Amino acid sequence: MKPGLRVALLGCGVVGTEVVRLLIEQADDLAARVGTPLELAGIAVRRPDRVREGVPRELLTTDAQTLVTRDDVDIVIEVIGGIEPARTLMLEAMKSGKSVITANKALLAEDGATLFAAAREYGADLYYEASVAGAIPLLRPLRDSLVGDHVHRVLGIVNGTTNYILDQMDTHGAGFNDALEEAQALGYAEADPTADVEGFDAAAKAAILAQLAFHTPVTAADVHREGITDVSAADVAGAKGMDCVVKLLAICERVPSEDGRNGRGVSVRVYPAMIPRSHPLASVREAYNAVFVEAESAGSLMFYGAGAGGAPTASAILGDLVAVARNVAGGTPGPVEVTYAKLPVLPMGETVTRYYIQVDVTDEAGVLATVAEEFARHGVSIQAVRQVGLGEEAQLVVVTHRAPDAALTATVEGLRELEIVRAVTSVMRVEGDE
Repeated sequence: MKPGLRVALLGCGVVGTEVVRLLIEQADDLAARVGTPLELAGIAVRRPDRVREGVPRELLTTDAQTLVTRDDVDIVIEVIGGIEPARTLMLEAMKSGKSVITANKALLAEDGATLFAAAREYGADLYYEASVAGAIPLLRPLRDSLVGDHVHRVLGIVNGTTNYILDQMDTHGAGFNDALEEAQALGYAEADPTADVEGFDAAAKAAILAQLAFHTPVTAADVHREGITDVSAADVAGAKGMDCVVKLLAICERVPSEDGRNGRGVSVRVYPAMIPRSHPLASVREAYNAVFVEAESAGSLMFYGAGAGGAPTASAILGDLVAVARNVAGGTPGPVEVTYAKLPVLPMGETVTRYYIQVDVTDEAGVLATVAEEFARHGVSIQAVRQVGLGEEAQLVVVTHRAPDAALTATVEGLRELEIVRAVTSVMRVEGDE
C-alpha cells in the first residue's frame, strides 16, 4: 500500500473551496476510511490573487497542464465546469495514469464517450456522482447496485432552480419573472439563468442518467428539451383545477419491443408537465431534487435531497474520492462504463404521453362536436372535457388519453385552424396514472 495519495484540484470556486475545506477538516477520518492519507498536491486556478477562505495559498497555481501530469499526483478532481479546458485536462490526466473525479455534467453529456474511452485505454477511474443531483447518491446505485437488474424508467426533478420557481408559482401565486428574481436573490439561480430555465441543465443530467440506466450512448443533443419560460399563471391554475402541480421533469424510459423482451429504443426528454398532487414528486418543494427509478426486480426506488450547492456537491465529490482512492491504493480500478445495448434514441413524436389543452371557443351549438372531431381525426382519444365560462369567456378544457406525441401535436395545430377556436391558450403534457 502506498504511504499516501496526492490529490490535484482543478478549480476553486464555491464547490472547490468546499472540497478543500472537507479534505483538511476531515483528513484523519478520510485516511482511516481509505487506509492511507490523502494530501492536496496543488490547486489550479485562473486568479491566484483572489481571496479564498481556508485555502492554502502555497498550493495555488495557474499551470493546470503541469499539475495534472505531475508524477507525484495520483488523483485529479475537476470542478472547472464547461467543455474546455476541462476535457483536455481530464484526458491528459488519465493519459498520465491519474484517476479523475468530476462534477462536469455538460462535458459528460456532450462528450462522455471520449472520456470513458480514455479511462478504459489508460486503466483509470472516472467517477462523476456529483454531476447529477448534488449530494443525492443516485449514479452509483444505477451503475453498481442495480447493474444486475433491468431498469425500465427514470423519472425525476433534477434542477433545483426551476423547481423553486414552479413551487413559488404554485404555492404563492407568483408570476414567472417574480419567482425567478427571488430565486436569483437567494442564490438558487445564476445572473444568466438560461441553462436552468430553458432546460439545458436538466437535459444534460437526463442524458447521463439514461446512459447509465440503459447501457446505451446518449448525449444532450439526443434529449428532447423544453424549458419553463412559457409556463404561465393560467397553466398553474389549470393544474390546480385538476388537483395537479406543474414540475420540470426529466424522463428516461426504455421502450419495449413488440415481443416485450428487448428494448425497441429509449425515450429521453425534459419538459414541464402536470403531475397529480398524490404523486410523491408533487411534494418536492423549493430547490430540492427527487428521482424515481423503476426496475424489474427492485421495483420503485426514490432518491431525494439537496440537488445543488457547494457543500452538497462537495459531499458527493468526497464520496467519489474515497472510492477512487481505495481503488488506487489497492491497485484495482473501479467499474468502467459500458454501452453494449446501443439502443436508438427514439424521436419525441413516437413518445406516448397525454396532453392538457385549454381552448378559447365561440359559445355556439356544435362546438364540442367539432372539437371532438378534430381529436378523432388524429386518432387521439379524449379522457375528459369540460366547458368553463360562457359567451366571450367560453373555454373548453380537454385532457387526452395516452397517444403518440406527434398525433397530439398535430391535433393542437388542427384546433388552431378551426373557425370556432379563438385561441389555444394552454398546452401541457400530463404525467402520472390516468
